[in-house]
Amino acid sequence: MKLEHARILLTGAAGGLGQELARQLHAAGASLLLAGRDTARLEALRASLGSRAAVVTADLLRAEGVALTASAAREFGINMVIHNAGASAFGLLEEQAWPAIEHVLAISLQAPIRLTHALLPWLKAQPQAAIVTIGSAFGSVPFAGFAAYSAAKAGLRAFSQALRRELADTLIAVVHIAPRAIDTAMNSEQVRALNQALKSRSDSAAEVAAEIVSALKHDRHEVHIGFPERLFAWLNGVAPRLIDRGVAGKLSVVKRHAASR
Repeated sequence: MKLEHARILLTGAAGGLGQELARQLHAAGASLLLAGRDTARLEALRASLGSRAAVVTADLLRAEGVALTASAAREFGINMVIHNAGASAFGLLEEQAWPAIEHVLAISLQAPIRLTHALLPWLKAQPQAAIVTIGSAFGSVPFAGFAAYSAAKAGLRAFSQALRRELADTLIAVVHIAPRAIDTAMNSEQVRALNQALKSRSDSAAEVAAEIVSALKHDRHEVHIGFPERLFAWLNGVAPRLIDRGVAGKLSVVKRHAASR
C-alpha cells in the first residue's frame, strides 16, 4: 500500500517509538489516528504534525476502550492498523508479582488480538488494507529474565502468521516486524545496565521507525531488524539447543541484574 493513501490507526502513539513512527509515517504522506491513554501527549503530537492527524484516548485493556477505539477508527476511515502499544517487565519469573506478568500479556498480546477482532469486518470492506504488529526479537529468541514479555511477543508473531494465512483470500496484508532492543524510556535502568553488560546493541526509535516505514513501503510481510538478531532468530528455529547454551552462558549476568531491581 502506498503510504500517501494510508489512513492508519497507530496504538501506543504517545510512547517513544510511537511518536517517532507517527512523525515518519506522516512525513511519508499517511493520515494518522493516534491512539493511547495520555491525552496531553497525544494532543501535543497531533499539534506537531499539523495536519492529517486525529486523536482517540482509550484504554485497550477495557472492553469499552476497544469499542471506543474501533468506533473512532471507522469514523476516521482507516485502512491500516499498527499495533505498537506494548509493555515489558524484566526479572526472574518466580520473583515477579502476578499483576506485572498479567499486565505485559494483556497489553502486548491480548489487546492487539481483541482490537483486530473488532476491526476485521471494517478492514475487509476496504479496497486494500493492512494489519501491522510490532513484535520483538525476543518473540523469536526468547530470553532469560523476560519470560512473560517473550511469551507475549512470540504469541503476537504466531497470531500474525496465522492471521496472514487465514486472510490469504482477502485484500488484507498482515505484517509482523520484530525490532531488537530500542533505546526508549520503556527500558528500566536495570535493563539498560544488562544490555551494556551483555554488549547487546540498541537502536534509536528513529532508526526502528525508519525500518518499519521502509518495510511498509516495500510490502515486506515479516521483518527482523538488526544483526546478529536475525541470525539468532533463524538458529532458534532450526537448532534451539545452540541458543539454550548461548543464553546459559549469560544467565549469571541476567540474575545479577535482576537482583538489583
